Formats: sequence, structure tokens, C-alpha cells
Amino acid sequence: MYQPLADLLRPTTLDEVYGQEHILGQGAILRRLIDSGKIPNMIFYGPSGTGKTTVANIIAEQTNRTLFKLNATTASTADIKNIVAQLDTFLAPNGVLLYLDEIQSFNKKQQQSLLEYIENGKITLIASTTENPYFYVFNAILSRSTVFEFKQISASASLQAIQRAVAYLEQRNALKADAEAGALEYIAGACGGDIRKAMNAVEVLFSAGRPEGDRIALTLADAKAVTQKSALRADREGDNYYDLLSALQKSIRGSDPDAACHYLARLLEAGQMQSACRRLMVIAAEDVGLAYPMIIPIVKSCVDMALMMGMPEARIPLGDAAVLMATSPKSNSGHIALDAALADVRKGKGGDFPRHLQNVHADTYTMEREQGYRYPHDYPGHWVQQQYLPDELVGTRYYEYGPNKLEQAARQYWETIKKP
Repeated sequence: MYQPLADLLRPTTLDEVYGQEHILGQGAILRRLIDSGKIPNMIFYGPSGTGKTTVANIIAEQTNRTLFKLNATTASTADIKNIVAQLDTFLAPNGVLLYLDEIQSFNKKQQQSLLEYIENGKITLIASTTENPYFYVFNAILSRSTVFEFKQISASASLQAIQRAVAYLEQRNALKADAEAGALEYIAGACGGDIRKAMNAVEVLFSAGRPEGDRIALTLADAKAVTQKSALRADREGDNYYDLLSALQKSIRGSDPDAACHYLARLLEAGQMQSACRRLMVIAAEDVGLAYPMIIPIVKSCVDMALMMGMPEARIPLGDAAVLMATSPKSNSGHIALDAALADVRKGKGGDFPRHLQNVHADTYTMEREQGYRYPHDYPGHWVQQQYLPDELVGTRYYEYGPNKLEQAARQYWETIKKP
């Protein structure tokens, strides 16, 4: 029976697990727990192909526990009850370990069905998820579990796994691999930190290759063909999609044009041009804002151009927009002022309008002929002192001038105009 290469080479010891040194390195917290044999209920959180299932297998083996596996996308409460029914008769001297993959696919009732058994110690739960557990796992499970994050595996760590796979296939097929310069490195970078995808790509290269004698060529062109864009993590339903958008905005807000270009490139390569366009327009108003107000129509124009042109040309105006915003002065004073006003409105503050701000046609009903409104354009500097906020909010300040050149110039202008 065919067994995928990634499964054949699945690590059997913690030392063979790639790229999770922060939790599995010598002296790291999860490794110490495993070595002690005192395993709590745990949630493994991180992208696919980063070792979550592998580590669960190693824990079961190393702590001499009976391992049951369920995938929440296909399992039901009945499957859990079936495992529980075996507990009293099943020989499990060190207890039972239940590995529940994709726990976010279980609804609240299904997750709660686990509580009784993980509380009385009959089952030790290791749940895994590719989504943020603080959003997708119910509090009752979270409060009884320790969360460990598995990080995306670096290209250098992926390359080690790829080289191990190549060596194994060389031995199995009695062939010497001639890897073109950059071919294995390309797979390592393009697999998106997913070791499973990287090994699948290597296996396909060997399967599709044409041996010449006792040698087989692994070309860069073939490496690109088997990886393509499949490894880019930008699923609209997953955390990584929102992480990319967040990273783009925070990089521009932090005035780092290089990081901004990197995350924009990842979005575009993943086919998320429209999402990138929407986020760039948000950034223009939210993060550059009043420090450079013309940024808003400029970015809107860049987005319009991109949507009209489509990829690959769309990258040109979008790149301009990202770099321009990253290198522009920043201000969030406008929306901060509005947020403060919204908070007061939601608290019911405000009350009636000042009489002189009401629509003049109100006089038709009240028979009042004079509202007392003073028309600012009739006064020097087009400004005259009068009340605009409702009585309840007189003296409230929502807007504070930002420390950038443009807003400070506006502040000085109005201080001069309003000087007694």
C-alpha cells in the first residue's frame, strides 16, 4: 500500500522535529513537560505541516499512553462516547491520550462532551487547530488546557527536512540526485513553512524525473512547477489571511517600506489583490490621514488603476501606494476624534442642538424669525465665536492636533485667527 513520503519520514523523537525550538528545544517548556511524563490537557495551535500531529504521536509513545485519534471535521460525539466506553476495559496503565485534530470544527455541545472526561483524568486531551484557539475553542476547554503555538517553519529548517527526504529517496531508489543550484532552496522557500508540502514536492520530483543510469536530475524549473502557489497561506477563512492584512497595515503604520512590500507581495501572489486594495485605502485614512490628506485620493487612484488593469500590471500602482504611505508622515488624529465623539453619542450624551444651528425652516412651525446664527463668512478670517456643541458637551475636546507639519500649521493658523 502506498505510504506518502511525509508519513514515512515522520519524526519519532523530539530531536527530529524541525523548527519548533521555542517549545521543544533543550530546556523549553513543552519538552520539559514531556520528559517529566506529566502531560496536561493541551491545545496545539499553528499552521498545517508544522509538527502538531507528530509531537502528539511522540508524546503518546514517550509517556507510554494509549493514543486515540479523531478529526473533528468527520468525528461526532458518538465517536467520543465510543472511546469512553472502552476506558474501563482497555488496558491503559498510564491513561489514554486523545488527539483531536481541527477542534474548531466541533460545535460547543461537542466540545463540552469532553469536559467530564478531561476533568476526572480518564482522558488527556491534545487538541490541534490551525485557527486562533482564543476565538474558536470554547472557554470551558481553554480554561482546562495549556496552549502551545507551533510557528511557521523557516526556510532553513525546511531545507534540512528536504535534504533528509532527498537522501532517503536516493537510497530507496538506488539513484544519485543531481539537484540544480537553487532547486531545493526554492522548494524550501515556496512551501510556506509546511514540511508536508515540501516533502510531497520532493517525492513528485523523484517520481516525475527521468533517471539516466544511476543518476536523476532535479531541476529548478521542475521545482517551480510542483510548488507553484499552492503553499501560499492566504485562505480567506483562516487566520493567516487576516494576519497578512494586519502585517501589511502595521508595517506601513510603522513606516517600514520593505516590510510593506513583502506583505503586499504575499497577498498579490496569493490572488488577494482586491483585499489588498481595500486594506490600502483603510491605511490611507487611518494611519496617514491628516498628516498628508492628499494621500486618500492618491491611494484611491492607485487602487482604481490596479482594478482596471489587473495583475500583473496592478502591482505597479499598488507598490507605489504602499511605499508612499510607508514613507509618509503619520496621523490618526481624525478618526481618534470621531471615535471619542461616537463613544459619547453611544452613551446618550448630547441633547438638543443649539437653537442657532437648527434648520432655518424650523421657524415656519415655531413662528420664530430670528435664530441668532452668525454667518462666519461675514467676519474677518471667516470665523466668529459661537457655540456649536450641545449644552451638555460645551468644552469637550475630541480632536487634538497631531505633531506633524501639516496639522501643526493648521493649529498655528487657527490660533492666530481666534486670538482675542
